[in-house]
Amino acid sequence: MNRFNVQKFTVVIITLLIIFLAWSCKKDIIDDNPAIKLGFSADTVTFDTVFTSIGSAIRQLKVYNTSNSKIKISNISIANGTNSVFRMNVDGEPGVSLNDIELEAHDSIFIFIRVTINPNNENNPFVVEDDLKFFTNGNEQTVKLEAWGQNAVYIVANTYTPGFPEYKIIADSLQTVHWTNEKPYVIYGYAVINSYGTLIIDPGTRVHFHANSGLWAYSDGLLKVLGTLDEPVHFSGDRLEEDYQNLPGQWDRIWLMESTPGENHEIKNAVIENGFIGIQTESFLHLAENFLILENVKVQNMTGIGLFSRIYNIVGGNVVVANCGGYGMAFTGGGNYSFIQTTLANYWLYGVRKTPSLFLNNFILDTLENPIPIPMNFYMGNSIIYGNNDEEFETEMVDGADSTYMLKYVLLKSERENLPQDMFDSVWLNKEPLFRSYQDNDYRLDTLSPAINRGNEEIASYLPQDIRGNNRLPLPDLGA
Repeated sequence: MNRFNVQKFTVVIITLLIIFLAWSCKKDIIDDNPAIKLGFSADTVTFDTVFTSIGSAIRQLKVYNTSNSKIKISNISIANGTNSVFRMNVDGEPGVSLNDIELEAHDSIFIFIRVTINPNNENNPFVVEDDLKFFTNGNEQTVKLEAWGQNAVYIVANTYTPGFPEYKIIADSLQTVHWTNEKPYVIYGYAVINSYGTLIIDPGTRVHFHANSGLWAYSDGLLKVLGTLDEPVHFSGDRLEEDYQNLPGQWDRIWLMESTPGENHEIKNAVIENGFIGIQTESFLHLAENFLILENVKVQNMTGIGLFSRIYNIVGGNVVVANCGGYGMAFTGGGNYSFIQTTLANYWLYGVRKTPSLFLNNFILDTLENPIPIPMNFYMGNSIIYGNNDEEFETEMVDGADSTYMLKYVLLKSERENLPQDMFDSVWLNKEPLFRSYQDNDYRLDTLSPAINRGNEEIASYLPQDIRGNNRLPLPDLGA
């Protein structure tokens, strides 16, 4: 090799060495660009194991660096720290908070997450939740952690149809399903009774809903809630901590469409509380011909509406609807409604309420916002309609459909004057009913209440016992 070629070869070697060293140095440079974000194999890590004794389970999460540069995850931590039931292990290193994890370009790490649950601890919520937090280049990203916290029957949505919430069918067509009081039921999403399916809920059963969850009887499905005075059925949220005992808005609603032909939906001896809408009824695929029957039912602490209806038929007795952020009862689009011995008490404690306790209208709107009148028939007897608004009863009626309403033997909060007798018979205006403690949802009457002995005996004879099982005859009080 001549001298010129040796020099040329040397230059090439030095150049390649410089490039290699520069590439190596660049490879070790950590990119702190705040635009870089991590990728995850899931946005929620769910432990769907139902423990029957103290136990643990492990799930894994894969974390990706999707950038072309090396990055450093400043911190990975479990939000509730050492108080959490969750623990993590990042590439062999355990803890609840780990710092400075380096991740090469287009590389990934596995995080193993363990949960330890005592399923018989009644202080646990049914769904235990926490967050796994990641801090990278000034960005915070979160992956949710969820586990079943008590021994229960968990119903988890597994189907999504556009325009509807996620759901799981729990009573399919021509199938009859019983829910018993052996274990609580926890609904995650919507539990659906399909057309011509039937769900029967036995006395003493407890049904708990996760956030935005509900129970839905689809068109021609059938719901029978058959509690007793001694063993009522309870519907509430899945958080059992003391702070959640009377907190509205924890779940969505019980949603009932037209029932199986020849059958009535029934809800008897039940407490429905702490949701958005207590019960929503509506004609969906065809006009509802049968009824929802409510007997000894308490609906309370709803951020929206207690009872909401569109073109439906409801018969109720010994019904309490209380503490709702919107309407107590809103019966719209016509229909047939009859209530006796009912307490409608709306002393909403969480803000200003601009809607009345009771609202009626007899029309729906077409696509051009024009009203389509539908017949409305409403009756309420031996009842109380009261709250902290000046006007607790409003109607919005249009001509073109035979529509009537009647309040008979009712204590009413209203600014109305000169009430016509064909619609208001024995109605007492603006006499405070003196409930024992509406702040505690205790709607029994104080001994000085003007509603005592004011009821009509003939009306009361259809329900001779009150909602607590006490005899109300021969001098019935107003309300449930």
